[in-house]
Amino acid sequence: EPPDIWASRLPARDLDRAVRFYRDTLGLPFLFKAPPQLAFFDCDGVRLLLDVPEDKEFDHPGSILYFAVDDIRQMHQALVSRGIEFRKEPHLIARLPDREVWMAFFDDTEGNTLALMSERQT
Repeated sequence: EPPDIWASRLPARDLDRAVRFYRDTLGLPFLFKAPPQLAFFDCDGVRLLLDVPEDKEFDHPGSILYFAVDDIRQMHQALVSRGIEFRKEPHLIARLPDREVWMAFFDDTEGNTLALMSERQT
């Protein structure tokens, strides 16, 4: 049996700014801060770790985080009203036999790419 994912990490340049974005703008539940410059959020049971890298080896944008939502258009509008600028409107990525996959990409305040993803049954 594969291990459970405990945390996913994204780098930050300004931890306080990143905390405000993920907590206040995206609305993720904030868990706690820890030294030296770490902040943890709950992403539906997986911890999201934001940290300001001390080592240049880790100072680069992270992998894209895809947030699964039921209604991508509604969530897109809600986030736009909170000041998030999307690269494009929600758009169809794939049409499968039983569903459609929709995505909308945006950036956080730290240079990381994020996306909304929704699967609509057909």
